[in-house]
Amino acid sequence: MRRLGLPDAWSTWAAAAATVFLAVAVVFASPDAGEAQVAEYLDHEAFGQELRSVVDGSDAASVSVMATSPGGRDVWMVELSLPGALDPGDRPALLVVGSLEGDHVAGSHFALEAIRHIVGSTDDEAVRTMLTDNTVYVVPRANPDGVEAMFGSVRWNRSTNGRAMDDDNDGRMDEDAPDDLNGDGMVTLMRVMDSEGPFMVHSDDARLMKRADAAAGEAGTHTVYIEGRDDDGDGFYNEDGPGGVDLNRNFQHVHPYYQRAAGPHMVSEPESRALIDFAVERRNIAAVLTYGHSDNLVMPPNARGQLGGIATSDLHVFAMESLDEIFDVGVWSSRPSNLQGGLQLRGAQPGRDNDPNSGRRPAETVDGDDVEYFERVSERYRDITGIESVGVNRPAEGAFFQYGYFQYGVPSFSTQGWAPELPEDAESGGSLDATMLAAGVSFVEWTEVDHPDLGTVEVGGFEPHMITNPPADRLPELGAAQGEFVVALAGMLPRVRIVETEVTAHGGGIFTVEAAVENTGYFPSSLSHGIVARSVDPVLVQIGVESEAIVTGDSKSSTVAQLAGSGHRARFSWVVRGSAGQNVEIRVRAEKGGLDSTTVTLR
Repeated sequence: MRRLGLPDAWSTWAAAAATVFLAVAVVFASPDAGEAQVAEYLDHEAFGQELRSVVDGSDAASVSVMATSPGGRDVWMVELSLPGALDPGDRPALLVVGSLEGDHVAGSHFALEAIRHIVGSTDDEAVRTMLTDNTVYVVPRANPDGVEAMFGSVRWNRSTNGRAMDDDNDGRMDEDAPDDLNGDGMVTLMRVMDSEGPFMVHSDDARLMKRADAAAGEAGTHTVYIEGRDDDGDGFYNEDGPGGVDLNRNFQHVHPYYQRAAGPHMVSEPESRALIDFAVERRNIAAVLTYGHSDNLVMPPNARGQLGGIATSDLHVFAMESLDEIFDVGVWSSRPSNLQGGLQLRGAQPGRDNDPNSGRRPAETVDGDDVEYFERVSERYRDITGIESVGVNRPAEGAFFQYGYFQYGVPSFSTQGWAPELPEDAESGGSLDATMLAAGVSFVEWTEVDHPDLGTVEVGGFEPHMITNPPADRLPELGAAQGEFVVALAGMLPRVRIVETEVTAHGGGIFTVEAAVENTGYFPSSLSHGIVARSVDPVLVQIGVESEAIVTGDSKSSTVAQLAGSGHRARFSWVVRGSAGQNVEIRVRAEKGGLDSTTVTLR
């Protein structure tokens, strides 16, 4: 078992080059739960032990195994609830998922600390009410295989699971992994002098690289690679390492077919399949929260429903471009008969809506009627966590939070859960890399190394996991805030109740029965997109008499496509035949808003 504690604070880049990560057990007293919080990153074994120590003995939590990863590791699911009027499976529920990307290790710790906060705060009225009225499902570490790359003898950023893949289509699996050339225990990057290379050293900071701008009279001087050798002798470097599939690119919406790490097809992995099966089987899930590399919480959708801009590390992007040629599959060329010369550069891809020239695409913008809900939740998130900026914010393709909204039809959120903080007098220079340096993120100074194929190269770059994860000593503080937000978000879920009934006798065995159904939650019973996508059932209201007994008014089973929250009501009225003293049950069911019933007496 290995544990890893990232530095207590961001060290300077020069000192970080010599940093060796040691196992340091640090705990903090949680002001909310009164229990110890973990201030270190935990490997699979240690994380499982810590999770069970939090859950075991609690009346509010239970843990089960949802799936087994290709690497043979358990994927856990924690259910949080207390006895209440409804069974946990009938209550409005929140699904929280962490570490779908293996290099976002912090996500699993935020989920763990959210569980700890809730379990340790059952005496708090708001938490206890949430646990009796709602259910929270937490999958804290959805990609345990990818996370383990943080704890190997050589650390490197790996987002994928443990599925063996032939990434370079040479009939072999995982035969060309990154290598630690300078012996510092981690895999960073290589920059190589190349007169035909597209990149150059940045004039503002020699640690950074930029793309040469020919229009500005600039010529490229370098190519950038991931650190390593050409182990399989095919002319490419580190193109087929261990794993795998990036689970947060493996779901159904805008799935990036044929792209690296997206999987052989949608939901191809045991982890992603188990998560989808879980969501489909539990239609009471009314909102989704994912910790990962995309954000729509700090930066909610704009008025047009578009997500905020992306932010990625230029150094990492430049290194991955060295592999573009070998991964350019699934794209074919053709000469359409109606064109005079030239090639159609991209053919139709499954899931990309057939003819690429048709203009038809899967929905990727939030419905205008739903934007205000995302804005309100964003305000609440920023108020609770104090987070006002984002770090890495990669384009979302096949991400679980996209599935949650566009396919499953519920409010679905994603956040990194932290952001590097700039000193007041620091200037970022605009790029994410410059911002990270200004924030003191650990950087390995470029040093010359003899490469067996490329000659003299420079090895350096950001330390693995440092761009995508906060320092370990911030985990308790950040995790406690996430726990508070989870409670707040669960408290916003729709909840239907029958709040008024009235019976009027007209004589001759004729009665009018009236009822009002109220949504006491914040969210509507269905978002507008949930109606458009037909993914959320309408609110169903039923009166317990035979259809033949209804003279006029509403039907025996009536529906409301959308019942707004914040106390909005829908009213129903039936004129029925019956006998004085007869009891009649009225029932309401909202797929995402729970159940309620009441009995009236005809008189």
